[in-house]
Amino acid sequence: MKALAPLALAAFTLTALTEVTAVAQAQVTPPPPRLTIDAAQVGQSLSPLVYSQFIEHLGRCVYGGIWAEMLEDRKFYHPITANYHPYRSLENTAYPVVGASPWKIMGDTQGVTMTTHQPFVGKHSPHLRSGSGIRQLDLGVTAGKTYSGYVWLRADTAAAPTATVTLAWGTGQDASESQAIRDIGGEFQRYPFQFSPGDTSDKAWVELRVDEGAIVLGTASLMPDDNVEGLRADTLALLKELRAPIYRWPGGNFVSGYDWRDGIGDRDRRPPRTNPAWTGVEHNDFGMHEFIRFCQLVGTEPWITVNTGFGDAYSAAAQLEYCNAPADSLWGGKRAKNGAPQPFGVRYWGIGNEMWGNWQLGYMSLDHYVLKQNWVVDKMREVDPAIIPIASGNAGSWSTGLLKKCSDHMDAIAEHFYCQERPDLLAHVRQIPDNIRSKAEFHRKARKELPNLQGRDIRIAMTEWNYWYGPHVFGELGTRYFLKDALGIAAGVHEYARQSDLIHSAFYAQTVNVIGAIKVSRRNAAFETTGLVLKLYRQHFGELPVATTTEGPIDAQAAWSADRKTFTLGIVNASLVEQSIPLQLVGANLQPAGRRWEIAGTDPQVYNDPDQAPRVTIRESPVQLGPSLTVAPCSVTVMAFPAAP
Repeated sequence: MKALAPLALAAFTLTALTEVTAVAQAQVTPPPPRLTIDAAQVGQSLSPLVYSQFIEHLGRCVYGGIWAEMLEDRKFYHPITANYHPYRSLENTAYPVVGASPWKIMGDTQGVTMTTHQPFVGKHSPHLRSGSGIRQLDLGVTAGKTYSGYVWLRADTAAAPTATVTLAWGTGQDASESQAIRDIGGEFQRYPFQFSPGDTSDKAWVELRVDEGAIVLGTASLMPDDNVEGLRADTLALLKELRAPIYRWPGGNFVSGYDWRDGIGDRDRRPPRTNPAWTGVEHNDFGMHEFIRFCQLVGTEPWITVNTGFGDAYSAAAQLEYCNAPADSLWGGKRAKNGAPQPFGVRYWGIGNEMWGNWQLGYMSLDHYVLKQNWVVDKMREVDPAIIPIASGNAGSWSTGLLKKCSDHMDAIAEHFYCQERPDLLAHVRQIPDNIRSKAEFHRKARKELPNLQGRDIRIAMTEWNYWYGPHVFGELGTRYFLKDALGIAAGVHEYARQSDLIHSAFYAQTVNVIGAIKVSRRNAAFETTGLVLKLYRQHFGELPVATTTEGPIDAQAAWSADRKTFTLGIVNASLVEQSIPLQLVGANLQPAGRRWEIAGTDPQVYNDPDQAPRVTIRESPVQLGPSLTVAPCSVTVMAFPAAP
């Protein structure tokens, strides 16, 4: 069969709508829909890596999302004081941002101080005298579940102190459980406890109170017992359904101020820090080993971004050696000592993040960053020449400079884009594919104009792409997504298929809570509308895109399965009426009976919430192939038809 090169430039038209401004778009009545497919014109394979995901240490993406720890500031980075005012941002929302200690002094307010004498971790530890205690509020618990935790304690008196840990989920006499801790020794020891609440509440609290003597408190923890090696079980289950092939970590802006060494070793002894790029406390509980194990449990490959902000080439090379070198090397030996004798074998390495922006820690001029990009990659290749380094680009002079002077120090180049809200539905949807196409067109032009790119195949890694607008409902940058956003993400997948000869990978940003495909409350997790689209296309859309031309308010793309035994078609209807679409299909002999998966609704603003029954779902039904296809209003539809014998 004949291949197209490039498929994107010849196969897709949307009439004059893509050429007008956003204001004019909202005023133009689109022509009637029409769909023409030549299934014999097959483009380059759509990389499954376009379904990849990005997680960053920001807001409630990791802590409060992926990670199961329920306690804020469990290592007491913030001093506990009598002036209890823990929140500094989003105070009047369900998930405010901690800017001071979330621990409230109970009982004797003079009995709780911070000691700098031999602290357990960090610069100080809480010291509690008899009659005093500390309490953390606003925990989410579910009746019938079991919750386990522990505290590290040491005595600060000659006689062995005693203490009590309490979990309360209501105000009645039977709405709490307590567990005594006795014979507390003079050295730090770990004292476990376990509770089974009798009711469901998002206003539960946990308290540690000293009954006799005085103690120093090291680290505290509380997790639901169904956690999977520290990961939230409900979130993990949804992540597995996404089947993302790669996860990019740990940032994002966060990485430019992150020291990866803080995230290895004994989890309870890792130092707490302020988040260098965003807000809140970085507990360093989710570090290198946890990320690698997360990838193993989800069934994905790791992508690690190195710090080219405040970091340098030697730190990046040491990080790579820690991950990939044998146990008899310096850093490989440290990894083995920390419980992983076998190398992690990380192939994908992002070189920095958005170093062109003045919001980025350590940002610099292009001329200087070119030197740093090449220096970092040279040192990393000395450790492992088989790595796949991806440069951090930005279409324009920055990407041009990297492509000119660093092309032999990258295997792909990253691009980012985010879209705001548009009042017109079609205009809102079109933003995503239009941005993808714009990035691709820039790189096509660069390939033609830059002599050093001749014969090289440096593709685009769209390491951040999404909508980004609206109030922070689920904590910092925890924006909600609506049905109209799902339509845009589906149209984006179609555009990746049209640009399949240029797209190396794409990473939806960010996976959980923070502009995420999954939203997590204190007790529940659910797919956003955008997450449902990614799940649907990953599971049912083909890999070999074919020439597809659309007109009207629809965006469609067809693709064969890799074995060419199944023909798939994705259709986005960015209108509020049902569309009957005339279909002209050549180059394929198909069985007429197929399956259809649909995400649809009459209200573009409908959304899912983790604490409510789902309003938006994937509905599966039979479908017949005919001279026209009917799709619901405001919908994403994927159809699959078996090839005839």
